[in-house]
Amino acid sequence: MAPPRGTGAIRGRGRGGVGRRGARGAKRGGFAAARTRDAPPSEPEQSQSEESQASASDDDDDDDGQEAQPTSSAYAALLQSLSAVAQHNHASQEPRRKKRRLGVEEHGPVLPPGHHANADPPRPQNREIGPETRGDRVVALPLEEDVEEAATDGEEVDIEASTDAEKDGCSVFELHFANPDEKELTMRVKRILDNQWSSKMMDVGRGRGVLQLPGTQDIPLDRRKLKSTRDLQLKARLADNAHKAIGAFQEGVEQAIAPSIFGYQDVLFGARTVQNAGRLRDITCLHALNHVLLGRDRVLKNNAKLAAAKDDDDVQYRDQGFTRPKILFLLETKQACVRALDSITKLFDPEQQENKKRFLDSFSITEQKFSDDKPADFRELFEGNDENEFRVGLKLTRKALKLYSTFYNSDIIFASALGLRRAIESGDPKKRDSDFLSSIEMVMMEQADATLMQNWEHAEFVFEHLNLQPKEAHGCDFSRLRPWYSDDQAKYIRQTIIFSAFLTPKINTLYNKHMRNFAGRLKYTPDYTSGLIESLSYGIKQTFLRFDSPSHLTDPDARFKYFSSSMLPYILRFPKPMTGGSGVLLFIPSYLDFVRVRNSLVDTDISYASISEYTDPTDVRKARSHFMNGKHSLLLYTGRAHHFHRYNLRGVKKVVFYGVPENPLFYDEVLGFVAKSVERGEIGRAEGGVRATFSKWEKMELERIVGTKRVGKMVGDKGDVFDFV
Repeated sequence: MAPPRGTGAIRGRGRGGVGRRGARGAKRGGFAAARTRDAPPSEPEQSQSEESQASASDDDDDDDGQEAQPTSSAYAALLQSLSAVAQHNHASQEPRRKKRRLGVEEHGPVLPPGHHANADPPRPQNREIGPETRGDRVVALPLEEDVEEAATDGEEVDIEASTDAEKDGCSVFELHFANPDEKELTMRVKRILDNQWSSKMMDVGRGRGVLQLPGTQDIPLDRRKLKSTRDLQLKARLADNAHKAIGAFQEGVEQAIAPSIFGYQDVLFGARTVQNAGRLRDITCLHALNHVLLGRDRVLKNNAKLAAAKDDDDVQYRDQGFTRPKILFLLETKQACVRALDSITKLFDPEQQENKKRFLDSFSITEQKFSDDKPADFRELFEGNDENEFRVGLKLTRKALKLYSTFYNSDIIFASALGLRRAIESGDPKKRDSDFLSSIEMVMMEQADATLMQNWEHAEFVFEHLNLQPKEAHGCDFSRLRPWYSDDQAKYIRQTIIFSAFLTPKINTLYNKHMRNFAGRLKYTPDYTSGLIESLSYGIKQTFLRFDSPSHLTDPDARFKYFSSSMLPYILRFPKPMTGGSGVLLFIPSYLDFVRVRNSLVDTDISYASISEYTDPTDVRKARSHFMNGKHSLLLYTGRAHHFHRYNLRGVKKVVFYGVPENPLFYDEVLGFVAKSVERGEIGRAEGGVRATFSKWEKMELERIVGTKRVGKMVGDKGDVFDFV
């Protein structure tokens, strides 16, 4: 993964492309995986390479070969099977069941507390299908592959049989997507717009959760407990695989968040670790697959009912969106995309996987790049293919997974935030297309903390373009469009699941602005009662200094002023012997602050070196060597440089934190540089030390380090110097 370059416009050099072609008056965007290396702010964006053109051409070939309209013979075979069912019913002299709108009350029990429903049946994503006129109705045809498989296997579509969701009146899919109560939905949306949320605290294991529902009433915490995948309403083909892959939900975290995930509530989970990442991925992939299959089967069943219905039957099936894609995975690297696909493949167990070799050749690197001395979270993020500009579509049929499907023919889209933004903004500004995001019903963001270390504006851009009204029809059958799509309420139906190792103000802003699910939302954070500092045993003095900062908008100016007046004189005070130097490491979390401090040192007589995320590797080696040998007394080091490289710096005798790092592991690792100098005998334990400056606006970052029981006093009480050992 390349370090981020700039904070505003997208800049970069590399490969990426968008292939587009017309089909039945609707655009089909074929987006190929792309390689990127973001450029520094001063570098112009370079043209994309020929690989994107080849990939776009491949997508066109896929579209011609795989996405053709259903053959007349296949469709005739399906109609013949339906005719056989009708003749059988006539022969037994059973009256043919009248097709009509079905209310939820006919399906069994009512909703769980706080939910309502009433309306018509639901549907999956059937977008590349073409409409066929039957009488005065428009009938959406099944997917080509589904029709052909049914004809080949001799399978009859039982139009009277209920889906798994329909058999269970408490099906959350039915209540949330297929038949949400219109009055209840309207009322809750109004409360969301008025920012009226009722909250309930949940103490779970080593963390705490806040469950919010739109409204002001008290929340009864009588949520259904999920102990294993056997307690879920899964499609039959997923149930056994889910039990093998996931089995029982672990007590504590998993049992706390599983009801919200499978209950279609928004989830912001701020306790992702290397240890729990795999199971969290399996759980979300299972949920996404089940959602796709429930909707897909509903559409195919309703198609069959419409095909067999008489012209005088008064029947409506509101079971579709504007476009086919329903699931969006926002991932950080290509290797993370491989892991997500592996999880889906394990759970779906398809007979065929089309374009899998092409995908692995482009997305996966198997050889180990890093030694075991690198931290586990670093190796998980950057091991394998760490390119961070990509997008690829995945189409599900009854027997196969089809990779590199065009976006408008995909059920699931895997992409990085940067890759998706490039796809939308490429080409003519007047013809930019984000309509494939108009009907997204589920978003999974796996590593929000890693996205923060790139350019968070890319993530904000993607969320701003979700569930907008499309500019073109793209073959949509509006007679089957779910009402809440046309009412522009899809963003309140959409489920958003975000995993992060920790939470920040930017992530919280995304939570408040874009996670506004009418079913509610859950925010989970780990327990920081003791903080990181109690687990450190270096025996090195650590001093935290608070400075006054009236506003978070002027905080950078107040911080720089405090550094210039207090911290810089402290640094210059250290003796500078002929060998060894003073060995002061200045850790600066923000690149913009780094530039400001570096420029301020130009007119001083201090000998310093600097390492940022943009520093050339040759210059990095020189800076590290000169600092270790004492030729430079001060080393400026950015938080993102540490994120992308995790350098093991030698010669560090004292550390000054210009600001508190968002990732608490960085504080531990940088403090460890001083501890290693003590272990090597380069300095005595009393000579080493750490100073960290902070303001009241860094409460979240400070809490993770000093603990919840101390942070309030440090931020709000009298006194501005706090010592720890």
